[in-house]
Amino acid sequence: MEQEIAKLQRIIDTHDNIVFFGGAGVSTESGIPDFRSKDGLYNQKYDFPPETILSHTFFMSRPEEFFRFYQDKMLCDTAKPNAAHRKLAELEKAGKLKAVITQNIDNLHQMAGSRKVLELHGSVYRNYCMKCGKFYDFSYMKKAEGIPRCSCGGIIKPDVVLYEEGLDGNILNESVRAISNAQVLIIGGTSLAVYPAASLIDYFQGEYLVVINKAPTPRDRYAKLLIQAPIGEVFSKIVVGGKYGTSL
Repeated sequence: MEQEIAKLQRIIDTHDNIVFFGGAGVSTESGIPDFRSKDGLYNQKYDFPPETILSHTFFMSRPEEFFRFYQDKMLCDTAKPNAAHRKLAELEKAGKLKAVITQNIDNLHQMAGSRKVLELHGSVYRNYCMKCGKFYDFSYMKKAEGIPRCSCGGIIKPDVVLYEEGLDGNILNESVRAISNAQVLIIGGTSLAVYPAASLIDYFQGEYLVVINKAPTPRDRYAKLLIQAPIGEVFSKIVVGGKYGTSL
């Protein structure tokens, strides 16, 4: 793996328009469970499959059961940014990284210091009353009993994209623009199995497609650099302002 990381270091050192596209694997090293791995949520036992519980239909028809699962499994307040989150924030600060496009809803990129974060699936740190639009924070939702309600009586809905719901058009457009203009696209910690998010990769026309993931992905054969390892382990070895100098 040392040769692959050395190549990644050189790519980063010699380019200054890098975009990162990440998924659940970026956060599993921070203790947040993913969905599709052996120990993921899809392989745990509930009265309903997680994909059903986290659907718009289920939220509307069985909100109490939705929030029981949501508070138990989706609101992790002990997770801290790992090496991948921190290094991406450093790369942005150094002017190398132009955007983080994430499928995660955990806010860890922002906690690490990243500013340009495009959250395809929303965030558990934003919650709004469905009746009056009032904002509620993570802490309120974590402590709420039963169905979280606003002072006006409305149900408070997490600002996350549930199954059956569409992605935010503005976020999609920004993501397409960032990927289309990138010299380097680094895909990390994602199986690329969730659509339409995964289809954004099709807009990349740059020089280097890099894939970093423990398991194979559908894009591996298109990558100029493939590293099959945990994303945090890989990024912990990257030096910002490394030995190959500044951008070309």
